Amino acid sequence: MTADAERAEAVPALELSALRFSYPDGTEALRGVDLRIEQGEKVALLGPNGAGKSTLLLQLPGVLRGSGTIRVLGEVLTDRTVKAIRSRVGLLFSNPDDQLFSPTVLEDVAYGPLYMGFPPDEVLARARRALAEVGMEAFEARTPHHLSLGQKKRVAIASVLSMGTPILAFDEPSASLDTASRRELIQLLASLDRTLLISTHDLALVRDLLPRSVLLVEGQVVADRRTADLIYDADLLEAHGLEPLEFRGAEAPQTAVGESTAAR
Repeated sequence: MTADAERAEAVPALELSALRFSYPDGTEALRGVDLRIEQGEKVALLGPNGAGKSTLLLQLPGVLRGSGTIRVLGEVLTDRTVKAIRSRVGLLFSNPDDQLFSPTVLEDVAYGPLYMGFPPDEVLARARRALAEVGMEAFEARTPHHLSLGQKKRVAIASVLSMGTPILAFDEPSASLDTASRRELIQLLASLDRTLLISTHDLALVRDLLPRSVLLVEGQVVADRRTADLIYDADLLEAHGLEPLEFRGAEAPQTAVGESTAAR
């Protein structure tokens, strides 16, 4: 590996410094968040309702803009760089209907690369490659709103993957899914060679997928640890309105995907 390649890999995927945001009614949603996520990490964002999790995710592609600094793969988010940043951070909402609007699945997945200015052949190739990656290649002619919820979520993920987005931020991805669809989603997320930041209340998903967990409370990071430590810390979670996972035995199990070197 060349020195330039090593330096590129050393740049964090996301770096937030002193991030603050208040809504027009005066609600202070983020109060000085500092967070660093390395390339390829899979990180859970935990916290009670109203903790600021969704607000934080909306900051990453510049949908909401507060004070402080956001760096995405080393580049600072500004008015000048926001378009480029949005090609690197894909934000996926809990309800995929918020993101699917085209007459067919293929058109929805092709929209991103088309907007980015790729030629038609490349747009089509990217869309079909992304659909294959999420197991939805047989549905390209279907109307998105006639799909099941689990299928819609897969298409929404494909619509981001088609742009080559290296960082994916999810807001409650397993919400409202049945058991089989939830299991399929976890398997899909585990297979993605991307940096993942996932806001969720689903601690079993966190245990199975995300080696590092960050606990956000009242707009501040109050814990940043290995998932295998944090999700079984009953005192910490219950103090902040969350229900810890239960386990039997002398030691909490390790996460299924391995440890994060950045976890505290």
